[in-house]
Amino acid sequence: MDASLVPADTSEDVRRRGAELPRQVAVLPVGSFEQHGPYLPLATDTLVACAVAREIAAAYPVHLLPPVTIGCSHEHADWPGTVSISSATLHAVVGDIASSLRRSGVEALVVVNGHGGNYVLGNVVQESSARGERMALFPAAEDWEGARRRAGVATSLLTDMHAGEIETSILLHTHPESVRPGYETADFVADDRRHLLSLGMSAYTDSGVIGRPSLGSAEKGKELLASLADSFGTYFSFLTAEKRPERPGRP
Repeated sequence: MDASLVPADTSEDVRRRGAELPRQVAVLPVGSFEQHGPYLPLATDTLVACAVAREIAAAYPVHLLPPVTIGCSHEHADWPGTVSISSATLHAVVGDIASSLRRSGVEALVVVNGHGGNYVLGNVVQESSARGERMALFPAAEDWEGARRRAGVATSLLTDMHAGEIETSILLHTHPESVRPGYETADFVADDRRHLLSLGMSAYTDSGVIGRPSLGSAEKGKELLASLADSFGTYFSFLTAEKRPERPGRP
């Protein structure tokens, strides 16, 4: 069994892990199946989400779930191999998972999103939180920015849009066998993407790459994941707290 994608827990493992917590927290990786240039696999976003979730599970007593492997990748439809589901379907899937977890006694859910195009996940969390349910979306842009700085990633988050320095680094660290030759010479920058939702990625890149993958390294990938695991601490604290704090992270 590939523990990088499918956890090997038993029911007893889940029961024992949550026994000492005020409430249990589940972690759901959500990725996509879309083009990532000629050197990264279609499953890149899922592999990244699973790597982040696995790092979290190694540091905190959470219930790690298998990933949702297909997301909203409509902007990549011009490339062979890309598969998408509708935002309504993704909304329903995550909502159903959260409801099922609550029925089994797991009250809080963290959605670890590996694909920027899964915009609807923010709505899922907002709506659930407004109903009084405990849910969070991770990592936030601030978490990625902190990780970028700690790892020495040179590319800004704006420039590092797709198949760039961050994704290449994480896969070089966690799945080096999946990174094919070519990333060393594939850099392409397109910072002004204001019509992306209307025109899709193919209006901005021929290769499917927007970023600087040549700067990627396994060492950066390791530090990125370590930083994100540290950032998760505040999420874990407010999700397991007896009372929901109105301003998490503030004195």
